[in-house]
Amino acid sequence: DRELKYVHVAGTNGKGSTCACIASVLTEAGYKTGLFTSPYIMKFNERMQIDGEYISDEDLEKYTDIIRPFADGMEDKPTEFELITAVAMEYFRSEGCDIVVLEVGLGGELDSTNVIDPPEAAVITSIGLDHTAQLGSTITDIAMAKAGIIKPGCDVVISGGDAEADAVFERVCAERGCRLHKVDRDKINVKSESLKGISFDYDSHKNITIPLVGTYQPVNASTAVTAIDVLREKGWKISEKDLKKGLKKVKWPGRFEVLSEDPRVILDGAHNPHGMTATVESLKTYFPDRKGVFVVGAMADKDVAAMAELLAPIAEKVITVVPDNPRAMKAPELAAVFAGFEVDAEPADSIDEGVKRAFELRKGGSYICALGSLYFSADVRRAVKEAVTENNA
Repeated sequence: DRELKYVHVAGTNGKGSTCACIASVLTEAGYKTGLFTSPYIMKFNERMQIDGEYISDEDLEKYTDIIRPFADGMEDKPTEFELITAVAMEYFRSEGCDIVVLEVGLGGELDSTNVIDPPEAAVITSIGLDHTAQLGSTITDIAMAKAGIIKPGCDVVISGGDAEADAVFERVCAERGCRLHKVDRDKINVKSESLKGISFDYDSHKNITIPLVGTYQPVNASTAVTAIDVLREKGWKISEKDLKKGLKKVKWPGRFEVLSEDPRVILDGAHNPHGMTATVESLKTYFPDRKGVFVVGAMADKDVAAMAELLAPIAEKVITVVPDNPRAMKAPELAAVFAGFEVDAEPADSIDEGVKRAFELRKGGSYICALGSLYFSADVRRAVKEAVTENNA
């Protein structure tokens, strides 16, 4: 890990999109760019990419075999995430990456990725309450955990938006002699947005286009732009053309992703109240005065009641399903939570059945939205494809 340079990215929501934007711009500028993210949507290999290409099965096996004897020789056995981090580091190092965009798994200070030396930039996206059992029950607690990636003397970029969290980052930067760069949200000027993408200006950067959808994405992209400006100041050669072309090409599945136009089906990874607030705001923007049919799966350790309360006003019907994860809440329990907010909710036996039922229940102008967890994205994607085929048959 000491042979690599990094942009280290933490935060509650928006980490993945911000990472994808930064990596796409660096690749466009001609740098061999590693990208480490989690969780994956369709295939494990997504977690380790170089210049947008997933690690091959052969390379994954090769680099795992290199790490295995070190792990086997440890008395205190590494966790799965620690192993994956080590495999990724060895892959990026051996393949000669110029820079790695490194997404934190959980928190910051105690995360496996935080073994690195001071990065080129430490980036912290928007902060909300999530993983409270591990990180603490207040915004200040969570911000302190995220601030653990701020190392003495490094440049720090924050998305801002929460005064309590920002105060923590400002204090830690002052204590550790770091330059703080905060996204000025007043300088984000959205010119057009649709389910195809968003066009906006940020500060001196004009006519930026991203193919990502969701009213929260201009903030994520502006955070990436601020990080790129920091890298430029440090001598990285990234032109304005590279910046715009890189952002125009960015891909990040599972975040307000349109899976089907007719009927309109959206997949979103919102899995905590902070993320759900942003998703609901986007749905209200794109579908004013319309309600949706929701397919919802969630982890039992999340604040499910708060998420249900946020969805209730725009839900015509909710079908609850169980994502493929041992932490997932049972479908009948989840349906009961929604019923507590006077939402018409019913459990489905499987994700396939849930998606089929959503197609049956939607009325003429209704949209379908699957959300609540990234862990069921692959299953939802496949089920929607089958349902659209049947629908059009």
